[in-house]
Amino acid sequence: MRLSVNHETTYRYAEPARAVIQHLRMTPRRYDGFFIRKWRVEIDADCRLDKDEDAAGNLMHTFYADGPLTELRISVQGDVETSTGTGLVSGTIERLPVPVWQRETILTHAGAAIAEFANDIASGEGGDRLATLHAINGALFRSMTFAPGNTDHGTTAEQAFAARAGVCQDFAHLFLAAARHLGFPARYVSGYYLRTDTTEQEAGHAWAEAHVSGLGWIAFDPAHDVCPTDRYVRVAIGHDAREASPIRGARMGGDGEVLMVSVSVKQGPTILDV
Repeated sequence: MRLSVNHETTYRYAEPARAVIQHLRMTPRRYDGFFIRKWRVEIDADCRLDKDEDAAGNLMHTFYADGPLTELRISVQGDVETSTGTGLVSGTIERLPVPVWQRETILTHAGAAIAEFANDIASGEGGDRLATLHAINGALFRSMTFAPGNTDHGTTAEQAFAARAGVCQDFAHLFLAAARHLGFPARYVSGYYLRTDTTEQEAGHAWAEAHVSGLGWIAFDPAHDVCPTDRYVRVAIGHDAREASPIRGARMGGDGEVLMVSVSVKQGPTILDV
C-alpha cells in the first residue's frame, strides 16, 4: 500500500522565545516490507538541521534556532510503500541487545493492579507465550476506553489503568507494563496509522512490539486490538513515549506557548510528487 503522511507542528509564543532547541524523531528507517519513497523534514526558522542516530537506532534530527521567535513550524511530508500484514517486524536496525527492552520506566511500571491483570491472562493461556500477548492486546482493548483529554504526556500506565481510559500512548504503556512483568522484552513504537474514517488526525499513533523467542519482534496495537498491518508507518522506538517522542526539546523564554498539531495520513502520493 502506498501511504502519504503530512505532519505539521506549530508553536506560538505570547512572549517571544529567545532560543529553541529541538530533537526530532520524525524520520523512519527502511525494514522488511516498508520502503521509503520520499521523506522531508522542514523548519521555518533560520537554523541548521543536523542528522544523527540515537542509542536505539532511531534517525534523529536536531536544530537550534535563535530568537526572537513568535512562531515556529516543523513540517514533515512523507511517501512510503508498505506491504507488511502479519505483525512480524524484521529487517530493522537493532542497536541494543534484546534483554535491554525488559527494563521498565516510570511511565511503564507495573503496579499491583497491572501485575494481577497480566498474571490472570498468562494463567489462562497455559504457557503459550504468543497467545498470552494476543490476550493482553485484546483485554486492554476491551477494558479500556479511548478517551482523548483524560490523560497527558506524563500519565503513567498505573494511572491510566486505574482510570480505565486513555489514548494510544496509554494503551501502549499498559501493554509494555504487562508484557515486561511477564518477562517479555517489549518496546514503544511511535508512527502513523491510516484510519478508515478520516484522513485528518490530531496526532500521530503509538503501539508496542514484544519479542518472542523463536519468532522475533511482533507488533501489537491494543488501541485497535490488532497486530499492525500495511496501514501503519513505523517511525521510532523507545522504552516509553518519552524515548520515542517525535519532538522533544527546550526553549529560553517563550512564555504563553500554544501548541497546534495536524496530521494527515492517506493512500496515494504526497504533494512531493506534484
